[in-house]
Amino acid sequence: MSGMLNTLPPGAAAFVERAWEITLAGGNAMWAIWLVAFLMCALGANVWIGMTGSGMRRRSRRAVERWVKDPSRARGAVGRLVKDALGSRCRDAAALTFAEYKADALEPFERQLKIMKLCVGVAPLLGLFGTVTGMLATFAALASGSGGEQTMGDIAKGISEALITTEAGLVVALPGLFFHYYLSRKLRGYQNFLDDAESLCLKGMRSAA
Repeated sequence: MSGMLNTLPPGAAAFVERAWEITLAGGNAMWAIWLVAFLMCALGANVWIGMTGSGMRRRSRRAVERWVKDPSRARGAVGRLVKDALGSRCRDAAALTFAEYKADALEPFERQLKIMKLCVGVAPLLGLFGTVTGMLATFAALASGSGGEQTMGDIAKGISEALITTEAGLVVALPGLFFHYYLSRKLRGYQNFLDDAESLCLKGMRSAA
């Protein structure tokens, strides 16, 4: 551990060393909390990068109406979707085009957000588990100790474990909750936009028929 810290800048080395001390003081539950935190952050980052990189951006209703009237002006992922739907010449086929796009592009993000939401709920429960184990260690020290310095050290260690894991669970869960809300709202808004674009396409095809 010390060899790795020597390769880091002083500020980063102090932060890593402090995090390592807190992890050891928190007991086994801390490792599970960090694992959940890593999984939650990885899923959230993957959803955000995927949605941003794939061009999932809402356009104005007026822009979609222009695309429906003149598909050659369509741009972006939704523009291509509108162009393909209008090119099908059949309202059922156009609806199927939108349904296939939603299944291929959106459902993977929905699954990842469900797992992310599970991680948000699990983190404080793991913190509570660490709280219980820490308090059990404290009571065990009180029951078996003779009141000396070692007993007081064991009691302090148990209380420290209980408090650290409780705080760590909340620290992981709260940012994850807000991040999940932001991503879910962004995805839901894009889904509503696609539904609106689909209705405009079907309306335009009905008017042209």
